[in-house]
Amino acid sequence: QVQLVESGGGLVQPGGSLTLSCTASGPAFSENPMGWFRQGPGKEREFVSVISRYGGKFYGDCTKGRFTLTRDNARNTVHLQMDSLTPDDTAVYYCVVDQRSYVGNDYSNPSAYTYWGQGTQVTVSS
Repeated sequence: QVQLVESGGGLVQPGGSLTLSCTASGPAFSENPMGWFRQGPGKEREFVSVISRYGGKFYGDCTKGRFTLTRDNARNTVHLQMDSLTPDDTAVYYCVVDQRSYVGNDYSNPSAYTYWGQGTQVTVSS
């Protein structure tokens, strides 16, 4: 059974940093794109970032150069380093896995991803 386990969420002050991690268990995902979406209060689900098995990355406009996504294929794990956080980054962050072996042109569309984690809360507040 596929399972995505997220960690690293929490409360951080504006300007601070957090690193989210997601580990996939079950079938190996070393060939599948992995990434993150987020959903803030009263907002639609929003694309954050995705990384291919070769390390190619795409970022959503919301990251504005502040986020960095990396992956460890041997551990089926991705890490999202988030810097210069603002209250607008407050959201539930969801780890996703695409069942295809490549990043499709629809990478920013939630429907492109078959597997979703339970979500981890990130709150940016003073």
